[in-house]
Amino acid sequence: MTKISKQTQCQTVITTFEMTPGTCQDLLDELTAAYAEFISKQDGFISAALHVNDAQTRIANYSQWKRREDFQAMLRTDEMRKRNRVISGLCKSFEPVMYDVVEGF
Repeated sequence: MTKISKQTQCQTVITTFEMTPGTCQDLLDELTAAYAEFISKQDGFISAALHVNDAQTRIANYSQWKRREDFQAMLRTDEMRKRNRVISGLCKSFEPVMYDVVEGF
């Protein structure tokens, strides 16, 4: 379960995806499959959550990793590079950004 707290020692990654309403469900399906089949099984993975806005033009992905290096290693795998090419074709843009939690409520 995702826990947002500054005491939690982990790397937070928030990835935003921009797409059209017509590709939102396809992108959501690809992301869900990526987590179920691959990402969640990688070293250092803790948890993740997918969020869709009302207009179905944005998806926000909040994930937690034990270490920054674990997330980076997952991105460099052949499997994730292949999946990211498919994901990229379904959206206008996506950007993963690493954050440190400075406060949690």
